[in-house]
Amino acid sequence: MNANDITYKYCFDFPSGLKKRFLIQLDCHTLLFKSTIHNRPDWTNLADHQCTCCSLDKKTAPHCPIAVNISELVTSFKDIVSHESCNVSCITAERTVTKNTLVQDGLSSIMGIIMATSGCPTMEILKPMARFHLPFATVDEAMFRSISVYLLRQYFSYQQGGPSDFFLQNVKSYYQEIETVNKGILNKIKHASRLDADRNAIVILNALAQILNMEIDDDLRSLRTLFFPEPAGKITS
Repeated sequence: MNANDITYKYCFDFPSGLKKRFLIQLDCHTLLFKSTIHNRPDWTNLADHQCTCCSLDKKTAPHCPIAVNISELVTSFKDIVSHESCNVSCITAERTVTKNTLVQDGLSSIMGIIMATSGCPTMEILKPMARFHLPFATVDEAMFRSISVYLLRQYFSYQQGGPSDFFLQNVKSYYQEIETVNKGILNKIKHASRLDADRNAIVILNALAQILNMEIDDDLRSLRTLFFPEPAGKITS
């Protein structure tokens, strides 16, 4: 392991005494997931339920990079139900965050990092968020971070003479494609696990993308009030 790698260690501790440990390593320069997985199950084949928005070619990329990188998680949790309670900790160089929560919420948190950093072209827009990962983020936290990161990307693109979208005209189409990827991965793992913990983790991630799209339609009103509070008692249309 490179000393400069960005690492996230996730620990799942169950009341029964069962423990599961996962170490996520990101390259400090590219923010790409550093995979140590050699066994690639058939369901990770790119052509198996390939996302309709996928730009990868099965000749040069025979396996879906996200599917490969989450395959150990899927195998590890294939016999665990989503609503089982456990203690989940996310350990980084800066801090440790611990929460007593449901398995699906802990899995959703760890899968969010892996899916954003696996090299999927559609998920590339989410990769910077993995560097400042917020475990167990609420809907409001996820929405605030997503929009902030999107606008910061536009600023840097503008600085470099590239296209910019400060008015969020394209953000909805990006997140519609992210929804497509989430559904594609969900279709892949449906045949790889017996119970629903990993599947519900993807469902949670997809729900966040759907909520963000609805908020865009509503001009991000719930975030706007953080900067410009509406007078008490005012009724908005």
